[in-house]
This record gives sequence, structure tokens and C-alpha cells, in this order.
Amino acid sequence: MTDSETNGIREADRRSFMRRVFLAGGATAFTAMGGASALAFADDATPSATPTDSASPSPSASATRAPGGGGPGVQAITEDFFGLTTDGRRLDDLFTIHSQGVDTAPVVAAANAFLAGLTDTQKKATQFTLRSTEWRTWSNLDPGEFPRKGVSLADLSDTQNALGTALLKAALSADGLETTEKIRRINNAAGELLGKSDNFNDVLFYWTVMGTPSETEPWGFQLDGHHLVVNYFVLGDQVVMSPCFWGSEPTSIEIDGETVSVCQEEVTASLAFIQSLTADQRATAIISATKADEDMKAGAFADNAVLAYAGIRATALTGAQKKKLLAVAEAFVDRAKADVARARMAEIRAHLDDTYAAWIGGTGDDDPFYLRVHSPVVWIEVDCQAAGPLGGAYGKTRADGPSQLHIHSVIRTPNGNDYGSELLRQHYLTSPHHR
Repeated sequence: MTDSETNGIREADRRSFMRRVFLAGGATAFTAMGGASALAFADDATPSATPTDSASPSPSASATRAPGGGGPGVQAITEDFFGLTTDGRRLDDLFTIHSQGVDTAPVVAAANAFLAGLTDTQKKATQFTLRSTEWRTWSNLDPGEFPRKGVSLADLSDTQNALGTALLKAALSADGLETTEKIRRINNAAGELLGKSDNFNDVLFYWTVMGTPSETEPWGFQLDGHHLVVNYFVLGDQVVMSPCFWGSEPTSIEIDGETVSVCQEEVTASLAFIQSLTADQRATAIISATKADEDMKAGAFADNAVLAYAGIRATALTGAQKKKLLAVAEAFVDRAKADVARARMAEIRAHLDDTYAAWIGGTGDDDPFYLRVHSPVVWIEVDCQAAGPLGGAYGKTRADGPSQLHIHSVIRTPNGNDYGSELLRQHYLTSPHHR
């Protein structure tokens, strides 16, 4: 057995252990959550009528890390939700309940139709309370390593799956829908090629719905599977689509005589940005020339990661360079419907001067790299990783190091508004029927 194979077995055993710890001990701790930071994620909690100080220190001031950006890291999810911060303290007044002009009626109708199409047993397995901690238990790992709740595509009939696809069409742009389909297709093709179809296929992706779809009351849904996670929160005409995880191994493969590629938008936009910088600017932006096998800091089970700004600040960029930086965000944001994307990009542009870009690795067209775009309202990571369980599909092992053939990427909303948590907190505190 090679050193690489031995290390792979040890890593799998460690992940399995952490999962057992979480499943055995985490659930009971959820009921102890309290305060505004936990308000959105305590099934049995009663919303407080008194706002608490959202700028108070987070439960943990140490950065959390998930192996490969997917599984439980050294920190269990027994911590209260607080959100991503730069120093363990949240910034106030970044997110408010206001009209965004987003037409959420189609996604509400599609979600209600999807739920109506489920059997009673399926619906019971799929629908959770709005404040359920199920929001936070997403993972990039395959379902063999990390079991999901909800109902999978494999559990559904063709008619039911069509209703699920209609829900995605109502929530995502054409590009977003195509990206989800390609991730699943490549996952399936690689699984078939390696004889691992039991865990790597196009149907073990799981639906959960939080709350009851409504045009006035808050609710949301989650689609969760290997290399694909979409969290979608709705409150009136406001939408928060984060955290979202997009990835693939490999990022390009031949399927039925056709080359299918995915996650190219974020790679292309990232390289275009770094290559637009001058030598002096790159010296500031590049925080390390050495690319590790994994550099992602805010994958699954890292909701409370603490990481200071690093790299180059947008104020040091030219107008053209700022557009290229924004293009990285657009590669992610444009996977939502156009009106959702417009509102999100307006939010990101409003904080452009406080946006930082940190780069690790080479800057050539084919070099593996890591890019983090970080501001008070957005956190984006694009990470070229070493071969994982599907490396054999493209002739790579972990010992070969990172490449653009295995991508993990994530978009989040720092300072407490992942999963729409801050909007939900304000809703509970200000809506008369919740007082």
C-alpha cells in the first residue's frame, strides 16, 4: 500500500469519527442555543422580543476548518450560529428588511407544488421548521461519508422530480440550472467510470424545505449533495442565496462523446483578475506562492469562521481591475434569477471599497490557485484542490498535488446573514404577530 493510499484511509477514518461525534452529541446541544445569534437555528426556542447585541464576541474566536471544505472539522456544530467575521465581532446594520423588488411568487408556487407532490411520508422527511438546525448540516462530502436528511432525487418519481426541477428553475438562472445539472452529470460519469456509483451518481442529492412557502412569511429550501449545495432563504421580496457550494471532480470529462465542463466561470474570472494586476499589486494580493492541497476556510461546518482581511484592497485597483474583481462575484451571483442577482450585486458594489482579494499559488492559465474575495457582505472562495475520491477518473492521485481539475468554491454572506439569519432575526423582533 502506498503512502498516499494509507493517508487517504486515515483521512476517511478521521472524517467518519468526526461525523459519529456530531451525530451522537450534536443534536442534544442544539436545544441549549439562545440569544439573537442562535435565534434562527433552535427548533424549540421562543423568539426573544428584546434585541441582543449582535456585535458581541462570537462563541469561538478561532477559525474553523472543514476537511476538503466538506465535512465536520475540529469544531462541532454544537456552537450557536454567529456567522463569518474578521475578528469575532459582527458589524451591525449591514442587512435590513426592505423591499428589493424581487419577484418571489414563482419560487413560492413551485415550492408549494413540489411539497404537494410528495407523499405524506416523504413530506414529513423533507419539511423542517424554519429555525431548524438542518439549515447548517449541509456538506460537500458524498452521502456515503456524510448521510443527509430530506428526500433524495432517487426517492422521487419522475413526476416528483419534475416538480423539483421546476423549483430550481424558479430559483436559479439558466446558467445556475445548467451548473447544477453538469455537476450531477460529471459526478455520475466519474462514479460509473470508477465503479463507485453507489455513492457518486446524479440522484443522491437531497431536498429539504424549511418552514412553509409563503409570499409574506419567511421560509427557504436547501439542495444538498456531493459538490453541490444551494441554500435559498425567502422573506417577502428579499432572497438570500447563501451559503452555496459549487464544485466538481473532474471539472471536465467526456460523456457520451461530448466534453462536459463545469465551474469554468469562476476559474476564468479569477485568472482574469489576478493577471490584470501589476507586479507591485500582485506582491500585495498574493499571500503565498505555495498552493496547498486544500486552502478553503469556510466550507461546511465552518459557519463561524474568523479570518482577517488579507491581500489587496479594492481601493488599490484601477477601474478596469475593479470590474474584473466584481466579475468573480458575478460568476457566482449570476447563478440566481436576474432580479435576485441584481439586488445581490448592488449590495456587493456598495461595499467595494472594503473588499479584499487574497491569492495563493501561481498565476498562469493552468496553474492551481486559491482566491478569496472578502468584504463585509460577501465571502467567496475558489480553491483548486488535490485529487479526491474521483481522482482516478482523470488519472490523478492526491500525491500529484492540486490542479484545476478539482474545484471547490463557495459563496457566503458574512456578519450573520448566511441562511438569511439576520433578516429572520429582525423579522421575529419587529413583526407584530411574533411579539
